[in-house]
Amino acid sequence: MHNLGQTRSSHGSNHLLLAADTFVRTTLPGMTKCLAVVHVGPALGAKFTEYTAEFQSGGELGYTPAQRFLYVTAGTVKVKVRGEQHSLGARGYAYLPEGMEHQVIATQASRTIVIEKCYHRLESTPSPQAIISSEEAVSSHPLQDDPGLQIKCLLPDKMSFDFAVNTMVYQPGASLPMVEMHVMEHGLMMLEGGGIYRLDNSWYPVTAGDFIWMGPWCPQWFGALGKAAAKYLIYKDANRHPLAGAQQ
Repeated sequence: MHNLGQTRSSHGSNHLLLAADTFVRTTLPGMTKCLAVVHVGPALGAKFTEYTAEFQSGGELGYTPAQRFLYVTAGTVKVKVRGEQHSLGARGYAYLPEGMEHQVIATQASRTIVIEKCYHRLESTPSPQAIISSEEAVSSHPLQDDPGLQIKCLLPDKMSFDFAVNTMVYQPGASLPMVEMHVMEHGLMMLEGGGIYRLDNSWYPVTAGDFIWMGPWCPQWFGALGKAAAKYLIYKDANRHPLAGAQQ
């Protein structure tokens, strides 16, 4: 039945919620046998781009001039870099520094979350190295000693990295301990479960498959609902002065 114009998707002045029923697919330059659902980018004011890549078997991502992070949510992809080939299944991920030649090719129908950002270099700080890993290889730690809210940091907390990507798992009933307001922006993909997200002065039910963008200083809070744990993958800019990139 037609939804008669109804959707949970919403676009506020400092946030965006995209539910799957509003996803629009496109092909980005260089993609073959692959479609992208672009969730956020500079057109909205974000300083990064995040999209879901949906591959057919043999599909390939195109070139990017930026640094790239990808996280596999379904299927298997091969990442070819520096003459070596790595196979990534579900929950596998890769960080590829700006300018590093690489290929990402699906060996079966697959889906990945892709984050791309132009790198902000710091003098006297070495450039980051490529990372090929899986979420299972990363240890978790509780947020503010709450065992019901576990975080895995998928990128090293080093000054050479100008953004962070984490997974966060909330047991049923767990929530953020405070309403956060900060200079960092976020890109968030719900992976499992659901709950309630506060964005600015609006409250949204969210579920697996939803995407959220939060601009700087957007009031934000999440609480998990239901009988299963809620999990999301979240991006934030990090390790750079707030004046970085400001016009002179």
